[in-house]
Amino acid sequence: MANRQSYTVLVGYPKGGGHYTAAGEVVDLLDVQANALEAAGRVALTSALKASAATAAAETQIKAPKAAVRSAE
Repeated sequence: MANRQSYTVLVGYPKGGGHYTAAGEVVDLLDVQANALEAAGRVALTSALKASAATAAAETQIKAPKAAVRSAE
């Protein structure tokens, strides 16, 4: 059976039968489906989004103490 991965919808798109996805919705897609939607900028791999969010949060935590030190000077 084909493997599916979880993707987060960035921009809604028609999924068939008159139904549309909504931004922020998590959908399971086949690689073929995901490739076309990723190329169009409509979905992103959920695990990649979580990793980039964790990296951004870590950078914010590192920058915050430095800013506090600068304002104290």
